[in-house]
Amino acid sequence: MSELTTSPAGVAAPRESEPDTRPLRRAAAVFWPIILMLILMANAPASARDASSLPWSAAPSTALVSESRTFRSGDATLAGTLYLPEGGQALAAVVVTHSASKPLRDAALYRHLTEMLPPLGIAVLTYDRRGSGRSGGSLKDSDYAMLADDAIAAVRMLKADPRIDPKRIGVWGLSQGGWLSLLAAARSPDVRFVVSISAPVVTSDVQMMFRSENSMRINGYSDAEIHQMRAMRLAVDDYMRGTGDRAVAQALVDAAKDEPWFDLLYMGKTVGDRATSRWRKEIEYDPLPTLDQVDVPALILFGGNDPVVPVATSVARIDARRAPSLTVRVIAGADHHMATSMTPKAQMDPAQSQWARPEAAEYFVILASWMTDRAIANVPK
Repeated sequence: MSELTTSPAGVAAPRESEPDTRPLRRAAAVFWPIILMLILMANAPASARDASSLPWSAAPSTALVSESRTFRSGDATLAGTLYLPEGGQALAAVVVTHSASKPLRDAALYRHLTEMLPPLGIAVLTYDRRGSGRSGGSLKDSDYAMLADDAIAAVRMLKADPRIDPKRIGVWGLSQGGWLSLLAAARSPDVRFVVSISAPVVTSDVQMMFRSENSMRINGYSDAEIHQMRAMRLAVDDYMRGTGDRAVAQALVDAAKDEPWFDLLYMGKTVGDRATSRWRKEIEYDPLPTLDQVDVPALILFGGNDPVVPVATSVARIDARRAPSLTVRVIAGADHHMATSMTPKAQMDPAQSQWARPEAAEYFVILASWMTDRAIANVPK
């Protein structure tokens, strides 16, 4: 599966041509020490991050606490961890939705949120995706709507916590999680803001074709091999849409399944029945119409060096809508995970991408300033 899919085959002002950068400059002055700390901590070994027992250590101004939480969503009980400042009251809160390949609450990708946001007066809930870790339910039987409803159930659980302001609970998600965060806001008035990172505003088949082509180029495969891959993927997708033949698609898969590049594609070697295929459900979902239903503040960020998502196409589709609730930015030098140090080949390697985490300073500045401007963050005086 790709970073954006879960089965084989993922009040702000409008954008202006000359945006006002004064809020960004003010935020940079306020948040640069926090940003620098996060970048250093993200790249430090675990022993360096846990230095509280050293003889020269001092008590932090904001002590952080964590609490185990469970909540019900449909027929499943989901398990997570809530991070918040000790003694905090009237807190904003963020529910973290999952990228497809990072279903567990303690993934490195989410750690910056649990370290950065509680000192700014924002509680953070991470949870194990249904069917993973300590969460019940089945991912196989789910769809995007069900996964978005899981995040909504987490929001409703937090609304009942007397320490949390029910009018300032939002959802953060990256990649597939970015889709889910927007979908959750469209499905529930309980979601009051959204942060969507690296979520393509195209259908899954378009995104996966883009990713597959780039993955093969990065790994040195020829144009002829890329052409063979395209023909195969198109045949499978046409069958899933009901416009192609299953036997034709299977024959093309059989001709390619032993090629060394096939494992780069996150495809199964058997073309499943479209009547029960999860992939069919995924390619039928276009996230663009969901944006018309999002009327809460939404920060949508992309990496300028993302080989996984068609960023230019996604931004163009969003711009055509010109929704006043959306703030859209492309982060210079950032990849799919808002990192800056990974090579393109490492980004395409699941073993290495498991440890990916945001590094781009601009990402931290924009996230903190956007939340502060909308009275989500509560910067200590």
